Amino acid sequence: MKRLMVRYKVKADRAAENEGLIGKVFEQLKTEKLSGVRYASFKLDDGVSFVHIASIETTDGSNPLAELSAFKAFAAQIKDRCEEPPVAVDLTEVGSYRLLGE
Repeated sequence: MKRLMVRYKVKADRAAENEGLIGKVFEQLKTEKLSGVRYASFKLDDGVSFVHIASIETTDGSNPLAELSAFKAFAAQIKDRCEEPPVAVDLTEVGSYRLLGE
């Protein structure tokens, strides 16, 4: 499993646009129901910094998230929207917890 965190800061006048593009990615994910993909996006308190966390489980090393048309649209002009460009970091899980059913 590959885990990745991406953090960046958009220009203040582009924050709503960025959030809208992220929303379209989640809409397409709900429609296509990609197997082996866990994806979350967060907006920080400053309203212009974003963090994305993805976990990808594929046997061939591909990233099905990157193949989504909505994700391609989101990524197409990300550098133009950014005040601070995206920085991607591979994550290694030390531990995690999730209690289901409560």
